[in-house]
Amino acid sequence: MLKFKYLFLILILTFSLPVALSKYEVIQPLLQRLDSKRAPPSVQEAAARGVLKRLLPTHLSSFEFKIVSKDVCGGDNCFMINNHNKSSQNGPEIIIRGTTAVEIASGLHWYLKYWCGAHVSWDKTGGIQTASVPKPGSLPLLKDEGLKIKRPVPWNYYQNVVTSSYSYVWWDWERWEKEVDWMALQGVNLPLAFTGQEAIWQKVFKDFNISSEDLNNFFGGPAFLAWARMGNLHGWGGPLSQNWLDQQLVLQKQIISRMLELGMTPVLPSFSGNVPAALTKIFPSAKITRLGDWNTVDGDPRWCCTYLLDPSDPLFVEIGEAFIRKQIQEYGDVTDIYNCDTFNENSPPTSDPAYISTLGAAVYEGISKGDKDAVWLMQGWLFYSDSSFWKPPQMQALLHSVPSGKIIVLDLFADVKPIWKSSFQFYGTPYIWCMLHNFGGNIEMYGTLDSISSGPVDARVSANSTMVGVGMCMEGIEQNPIVYELMSEMSFRDEEVKVREWLKSYSRRRYGKTVHQVDAAWEILYHTVYNCTDGIADHNHDYIIMFPDWDPSTNFESGISNHQKKIYFLPPGNRRYLFQETLSAMPQAHLWYPPEDVVKALQLFLAGGKNLAGSLTYRYDLVDLTRQVLSKLANQVYIEAVTSFQKKNIDALHFHSNKFLQLIKDIDVLLASDDNFLLGTWLESAKKLAVNPSEIKQYEWNARTQVTMWFDTNETTPSKLHDYESLRQHEKFKLIEWQKQWISMSNKWQEGNELYPVKAKGDALAISQALYEKIIKNRLSCASLEVVATSLFDPSSSYIATSLFGPSSSSV
Repeated sequence: MLKFKYLFLILILTFSLPVALSKYEVIQPLLQRLDSKRAPPSVQEAAARGVLKRLLPTHLSSFEFKIVSKDVCGGDNCFMINNHNKSSQNGPEIIIRGTTAVEIASGLHWYLKYWCGAHVSWDKTGGIQTASVPKPGSLPLLKDEGLKIKRPVPWNYYQNVVTSSYSYVWWDWERWEKEVDWMALQGVNLPLAFTGQEAIWQKVFKDFNISSEDLNNFFGGPAFLAWARMGNLHGWGGPLSQNWLDQQLVLQKQIISRMLELGMTPVLPSFSGNVPAALTKIFPSAKITRLGDWNTVDGDPRWCCTYLLDPSDPLFVEIGEAFIRKQIQEYGDVTDIYNCDTFNENSPPTSDPAYISTLGAAVYEGISKGDKDAVWLMQGWLFYSDSSFWKPPQMQALLHSVPSGKIIVLDLFADVKPIWKSSFQFYGTPYIWCMLHNFGGNIEMYGTLDSISSGPVDARVSANSTMVGVGMCMEGIEQNPIVYELMSEMSFRDEEVKVREWLKSYSRRRYGKTVHQVDAAWEILYHTVYNCTDGIADHNHDYIIMFPDWDPSTNFESGISNHQKKIYFLPPGNRRYLFQETLSAMPQAHLWYPPEDVVKALQLFLAGGKNLAGSLTYRYDLVDLTRQVLSKLANQVYIEAVTSFQKKNIDALHFHSNKFLQLIKDIDVLLASDDNFLLGTWLESAKKLAVNPSEIKQYEWNARTQVTMWFDTNETTPSKLHDYESLRQHEKFKLIEWQKQWISMSNKWQEGNELYPVKAKGDALAISQALYEKIIKNRLSCASLEVVATSLFDPSSSYIATSLFGPSSSSV
């Protein structure tokens, strides 16, 4: 059992909270219990100092941190920043008080941003900018009264159940420590903690007479664990070695320990009904259903069709209780909040409200029997993705099947399709307003800044609001840092943010100085790339990252308007693509802004580059913006090539095809100039976790497969888990023969072990400028960029596996 030694040292202080608890009254007992579980003030203050030491070690003596009672903030969480009464020349200059270490870290971040002009983002999006922070002894002072900021809602939630596979899968403690620091600085106090749960399940299932060998075909491989946990697949990419299980459990204990030291409340997993096949033999009378196929190409039983234990079966509660108790045994009594998504993309067998109520009560019983104070946290995605099933009677039946205050809903897609507006605030159930933003870990400049800046405020002040938090539920992180900085601030904002003014401050902080051309570029990006209002759920479907798997003989232009010819619609796909109407057989990329405006933004960004030499944040943004422009340009070139094919204009076909292929190479050259877009770092991080040659091979296959084919194939059918389905063979185009070639090529690459660079080469600014001049400004001159690339660096070392994968191989 993990010994959180300070858990035994906690001196529980009973604060005198106001009698009138307003709309948070239903969760007040939960909030008070969670406060009682927090680490002592001395532990939290030390943890906050640890964050400062790792962020800004030169200023460790410049700040004093102190935990204060919620009484100081009227019963809420807050931070306060004041000038320090200096008693010595080298003493602290600023004192930051907070109700938890997260509040202190948030106050530190707020001060560094708005008084010192600093910036904090993920390393892979440019990292931190602290050059603007004055030297110790010269920090800017506040006005005499200082600053006090209270949270308008109790929680700032973080993560999606699949983020652990798309982003965190290959992380060690060094990388996790940085992420927990980032969470604290952004004000996250309710993070998901899903790492290592397979080791807990191994111990639980052993008590039900299921062997480790029985679990080999139950757990997915490391890169596919999220979908195995949800019951979508089993065995794919596995089995998991005992090394992996033990290693991940140790890592989870480190993660939880640090979260607790900082005053966070980790959200742990619970039992959703997904069980190994062996359970059907051990308990032959149990109500276990084999689910249907989830996107295999031919129903391969090695990974198709998982088993679901009916919540109404007594065994469900028994297993659910055992899992909760085993986690408490391993980690200690660290939380009362548990995630469970039994019905996520898995509808109950009947829509009868009475039956649904019974199921919901059984799910909660399985959690609460293991922890009598448990609260069920569920993703509200099902109410949107399967809205034809989850009508008001069914929603109410599920939400009201649990005692009041014992269930919290994540309004997962509130940034685009808020459910709170159409569900009478989830029928009185507490909910968290969440930004989903990213699907599949795709790299794409995209955002809804206006929605983020106003949506949480509108929801909180609406009549009969039951909102209790804000959250970030992206499927993949380390992209679009501007979106996550603004969303994080909304956990401390009680009024709508004026985005235009905020953007100017953001640009100055991110690059350490004001550059007027760059400010003007951000103004354009705000009104284009970061102002998507079309409601489409997924946003990177450019042709250069799609599978080359459709029949170009099909006529696709009939019935498409001029604006749609600018590549507007998404391809047909799975449930997350619920908005588009596809008017043609040809898969359509997505464009929600005038591309010429973003070309102008790139021109301005380049013009300001000479003032930002050496800035890693500028380099990342420049490469990303250039990639965005070229990708959209490539879409138009691709359509021109297909049109030429259909018109049987062989010269035009060769011309546009060569342009398209050259654009793929040019984007690869561009991405190779920034470490953060390299395929090699993704592959090497996977191999780094392995302890023997067998694991090296398995982990690398997992890493390669997730960013390319993803799921299973056969000789002529690619994985269904990509952007569009295969079309039928056309007699004018030998599609089957073509599929055999590229699927074989992909599978061979997935099995490979060739090395890829982990360090950037080339001058990003020079490369971007050359691409702009040669391709954008000169309207795709026939002159090849290979001469330009050769003069900048040696191109002999490839940065992608093959042009089949395009930039998706470099930009993991």
